[in-house]
Amino acid sequence: MASRTPSPTADRAERTAAPDRGAAGERPRRRLSVDERREQLIAVALELFSRRPPEEVSIDDIAAAAGASRPLVYHYFPGKQALYEASLRRAGRELSARFEEPMEGPLSERLYRVMGRYLDFVQSHGPGFAALLRGGSVAASAGTSAVIDEVRRAAHDQILAHLAIPAPSPGLRLTVRAWIANAEITSLEWLAERSVPLEELQLHLVQEFVASLTLTAAREPALAAELASFFADERPDGPTGRLVQDLAGLFAVPGILDAVTALAAGPQTVGPVDEAPAQATEGTAGAPAE
Repeated sequence: MASRTPSPTADRAERTAAPDRGAAGERPRRRLSVDERREQLIAVALELFSRRPPEEVSIDDIAAAAGASRPLVYHYFPGKQALYEASLRRAGRELSARFEEPMEGPLSERLYRVMGRYLDFVQSHGPGFAALLRGGSVAASAGTSAVIDEVRRAAHDQILAHLAIPAPSPGLRLTVRAWIANAEITSLEWLAERSVPLEELQLHLVQEFVASLTLTAAREPALAAELASFFADERPDGPTGRLVQDLAGLFAVPGILDAVTALAAGPQTVGPVDEAPAQATEGTAGAPAE
């Protein structure tokens, strides 16, 4: 852990990197405190890691962007890995905060706003987070994995809080976790391809959650009872309303509704075959035709 009192070497580096006196006519530059300098280095590192994969960012890059010397960076952080983990923790706190949403209004509209903030974050921190979440970063470690796991837990807990289910079942918790994982994979694929508008992806992810929730409720009577109030709160122009309208349009395609109705009816019970009528017919049909 770095000392909170700068060493003589670091103090000299600080004076060299950020002189107190500017050019003639300029106001003297205020020297940053220990905490301020540390936070500045983290902010600069996070900006660089957001634009480039961590393995492509060096301590020299961070020092130059911060207007500091290499020895000064090493005074606050023992190496790039420590600085990367510190910047990732800051990013994790920011990302977790984006899942916070007032519990007012239709659920799918709340989730739509949350996903908008999430995708904005993914877009602005793309290369660094993509490398980490794909497991391809040389900077990935137990510390960085713990940060990502913390973000996932925050998202999981926030979504369950919005569902307001008194005792979420294991099946519901699994549904939420699976959807969070799917949102990560889908957003990272979008970063690589940008094949659809961001707003379209935002709506798609929310509607996938509604579909997953509905499927889980079909298997759990207690959740199904809660689903009635969920649909009652939704609006026709919201994500859920638009999903229902899309499904209604799908059922209008010739043949689909009949096929779905047949599937919903379940297997039909077939009784024993009555051989008597066939035998009687055979007996009166006369001799076989030549």
